[in-house]
Parts: sequence; structure tokens; C-alpha cells
Amino acid sequence: MNRQDMMDHARQVMTDNDRGTYTVPTHGLYPFQWNWDSALSALGFSQYDEPRAWTEIDTLMAHQWDDGMVPHIIFHQPDDGYFPGPDVWGTGRDVPTTGITQPPVAGFAVCRIHDRAKDKALASEKARALLPKIHAWHQWFYRSRDPQSTGLVALLHPWESGRDNSVDWDAAFERVPTEGVGTFTRRDTTHANPAHRPTDDQYRRYIWLVQKFRSLNWDNSKLHDASPFQMVDPGFNAILIRSCHKVADLAGRLGMVEIAAQSRAMADKGVAAMETLWDEKLGQYLCLDRTTGDVVDSPSIGGILGVFAPIPKERAAAISRRIETLAESCEYLIPSHDPAAPEFEGLRYWRGPVWLIVNYMISDGLEQAGETRMVDRIMGDCLRLIETSGFAEYHDPITAEPCGGAHFTWTAAMVIEILETHKVAA
Repeated sequence: MNRQDMMDHARQVMTDNDRGTYTVPTHGLYPFQWNWDSALSALGFSQYDEPRAWTEIDTLMAHQWDDGMVPHIIFHQPDDGYFPGPDVWGTGRDVPTTGITQPPVAGFAVCRIHDRAKDKALASEKARALLPKIHAWHQWFYRSRDPQSTGLVALLHPWESGRDNSVDWDAAFERVPTEGVGTFTRRDTTHANPAHRPTDDQYRRYIWLVQKFRSLNWDNSKLHDASPFQMVDPGFNAILIRSCHKVADLAGRLGMVEIAAQSRAMADKGVAAMETLWDEKLGQYLCLDRTTGDVVDSPSIGGILGVFAPIPKERAAAISRRIETLAESCEYLIPSHDPAAPEFEGLRYWRGPVWLIVNYMISDGLEQAGETRMVDRIMGDCLRLIETSGFAEYHDPITAEPCGGAHFTWTAAMVIEILETHKVAA
């Protein structure tokens, strides 16, 4: 597959999953609009259709809750092929949504699309409309998910992390009960190999948390303290911090002084707080179980994704060296869990496989820190995976076996980004 063929194929994937005002991640497995999928997909659209990129984020932010939260799924059209659907969530929205959120990468995406836009007037108009909404979402995080004002926010459900079944959550997830969940029929395993997906036991705990939060009427002033699962994820926090940092910069240039000052303060506090998660031995960040106060000794991609934030250069350099170590035990970077660890599973969702979206964000963070040699290696591996195994949701880091959903939107979007912004041979 040459460079042009790869680009053409990527655009076709985007087109096939386009529903007019939003994209679905892939047909069948994910039939609705997902939060961080949309923001990252907008980056791909922006390389060849700027109005469509802005529409993607407009549609996402149009379903923001009054308290500032932006839900992780918007159920635009009924579809029985997905569980849990809107009836399980019961959030009472006119257009049904879930009641939890996802990594707030939209702020970063809006700023990047604005800064490289060819249509400057449209970009300015859209950014001015979107930045207050995104800022309100960022404020919601620190208000609702950081009640002790530590500078770091907690996840209350593994689905919020985007890394649903990460090894990072295993110990804490044992505290989540399964009593009262009842029987249900999963739909994901009819669209993808069950060996690539979270287990049934994990799904029962996912649903218990949904039912618990629903019993509290999705009141975000109560959910944090009521959840037995409170995880401080460095990767998630890095995305929030980077988005705050970028919003501060763009808002300042657009004369939105208050948003700029508040965003800068949140970002700076977050960067300082990230130091509490640094592990010198591994050379990466680690998660914190807020319920117990324990650091989670788990060498996962979440701690490497910390480099997406504007962290000190010496930390970024250490993370680059950490990735070099991972490269010794896999063929394709970056595995979502250390292949040398006993928990590693190369085919199962977030317990080992490579994800292009995470590769992109880690590379972007390394690049801003000047670690360009590692960026070239990661970007090259991304394109080799696509050449070998196509536009899958994720890939085995040793064999390149395609996993999860096929013909995947954000994988295609990241390929477009890589081809347009990096001088990497395809």
C-alpha cells in the first residue's frame, strides 16, 4: 500500500462511518457518537474538510449537560445492537446520553484545528463559540472529580478512562460488587472476537456502577464520594491538562481573558500535581487509587501517556527511554501494557494491544519536548501496522494481528494526521 492508497483508504473509512453531523467509530460494534472518538476524528477531517471537522465537535458539545459535563456516548438513533443502551443509563435527556464522561481531548483538538485552519474566519468563529463550553467542561472536572482540590481528577468508571479493562484497574475493580446486576446480553461479543474484549465479570462490575450512579439520579455532586472506584489516571489527567493549556493559549490570543487565566491556572496546578504520580524506577507515571491512597504498580500505557501534558523535559526524556525498553519486547510500538509483565495480553483490548490514537498523543507530547527520534519510530510503526493489518480498532504489538472492530474511524483519522504532518515513509 503506497502513501496515496493509504490516504484514500483512510478517507473512505471516514466517509463510510459519517452520519452527516457525527461519525460512528465503526458499523455494528459502536453505532453511536463517542466523545473522544469524535474529537480525534475531527483532526482527521480537518486535513481535508474543515467545515465537517467543526461540525463533528459542534455536535458533541451540543449535548453538554447543564453542569458542564460532556457525556461519553450520545445515542442519536435507536440501535438494539449495543449494550448498555439508553434504557439502562436512564439519564432522562431529550436526546439520550450516558451519564459519565471520557478523556477531554476536544479542547486540544479545537485549538489544533484552529491554529492550522485555512479558513481563518470560520476557525475564529467556531473557536469563540466552543471555548466557553469546553472551559465549562474542564471546570466541571476539577469541581466534581477533584473535591479536595489536589490538581488531579479521578475517574469513577473504567469506561471514562477510554482504557476500559486496563490492568491498572484490576485491584480497585475487585471492590466493585456484582450483586443485583441481574442477567444481561452483551452485544459487543457478537461483533468482535470475545478473546479481544473485556470479560463477563468485568462487564457485571461496569453495569453495577451504572446502576449505582443511576440510583443517585446522576447527581454529580454525589457520584465521586459514592463510587467504590476512584482512580487517578495520569494519562487521563495529561489529556485534561494539555487541553487546559491549549485553551489558555488560544483564549488569550482571542481576547477571552478570563478563560485564558483560569485555564492557565488549572493547567499549571495539574502539571505540578502530576509529580506525585512519577515513578523513578519505571521511568513513567503510575495511577493512584484515591480510595486507598495507594499508587498502582502497573506498567501500562496510561503512565506513558502522561507525556502528552507539558511536563518537564527530563520527565519526557525518561518516558522516551521507557518506550525504548518496551521496544525490546515487541515488534510494534507502543503496547498498552508492558509485554514483559505477567498480565500482558496482546489481543485483549487495553491489556496489551497498540492503539494509534494513543501513539499519536504520546508522539505529540514527545515532539513538544524535543524527543523527535522516538516520534519517528512510533509514527513509522503506526503506518507499518496499517500496511500489514489494515484499519483495525487496535493491533497486537508482536504479531500485528488486527483486533476489535474493523474499518475504524479514529484509526483512519490518525493515519491521515500522520501522513499529513510527519515525514514518515509509508
